[in-house]
Amino acid sequence: MNKRHLLALAFVVSLALFLIACSKKEETTEQPAETTTAVQPTPIDQSTVGEVTGKVSFDGTKPKPHQIMMDQDPACVKAHGGKPVYAEDDEVNGNGTLPNVFVYVKSGAENYTFAAPSDPVVLDQKGCMYDPHVLGVMVDQTLKVVSSDPTTHNIHPMPKDNREWNMSQPPGAAPIEQKFARPEIMIPVKCNQHPWMRAYVGVVKNPFFSVTGSDGTFSIKGLPPGTYTVEAWTAVGGTPQTQDQTVTIGPKESKTVDFSFKAAS
Repeated sequence: MNKRHLLALAFVVSLALFLIACSKKEETTEQPAETTTAVQPTPIDQSTVGEVTGKVSFDGTKPKPHQIMMDQDPACVKAHGGKPVYAEDDEVNGNGTLPNVFVYVKSGAENYTFAAPSDPVVLDQKGCMYDPHVLGVMVDQTLKVVSSDPTTHNIHPMPKDNREWNMSQPPGAAPIEQKFARPEIMIPVKCNQHPWMRAYVGVVKNPFFSVTGSDGTFSIKGLPPGTYTVEAWTAVGGTPQTQDQTVTIGPKESKTVDFSFKAAS
C-alpha cells in the first residue's frame, strides 16, 4: 500500500470516528419531552368534615357613598334608567354588616391537594358594572367573562403574581375564558373603557372560600379536622384591608368566626 492510499485510509477512519462522536454527543444532549400529570385530589373522609361560619360587621361611621358618573357612555346611563349609581366599595348592609368580603382558608390545608373544578366561574358585565364585584376561583379554574351590555368593554386584570392580560369585548362577542396559574389575594380587574368599573378576584389553591352577601354572613364547608388560619379581605371605603383568625375544627364540628372592620383611614 503506497503513501497515497495510507493517507486516504487515515482520512476515512478519522471522518468515521468524527461522525460517531457527533452522533453520541447528540444522543446524550437530547432531553425527553416534559410530561404533565393531572392533579390527584387528596382523599378526604367526608364523614368527618366540618365547617366555619360567621359574619363580617362594620364598626364606625359608614363611608359616604360615592356616586359614579357614567356620562361618557350613554349606553351605561340608559342601563340604569337615569337613576344614580354608587361605588360598591362603599356599601354597608342595613344590618351593619359588610357585603363583598372575601373569606378564605389562608393556611392549614397545605397537606391536601385539590383539582380545579371543571365548571367556570362567571364574571358578567351588567349596566357597566362587574357582577359579581368580588369573586373567587381556584388555581387553573376557568374564569369566564361575559357581557350583558350593548357597549364595548375592555377587561383588564392587574395581578402581581400572575400573567396580566387585556382583552376587548364588543356587544354580542363570545365569552372570554382565562385561567390564573398562581394563588393571589386579590387581583383587581378594571375596564379600560369605563374607569369606574372594578372587580376583585381571589385565586386560591383550595375550595375553602366564600363571599359575604346582603346579610354579611359566610360559610366555608367541607373542612377536614385541623387547625386553620381564616382570612377576611375587604375593600370597604376604597382601601383593601385584611384580618386573620385561627380556628381548630374537630370531626363534624362547626365553628363560628366573626370579623369586624372599620373604613380604612
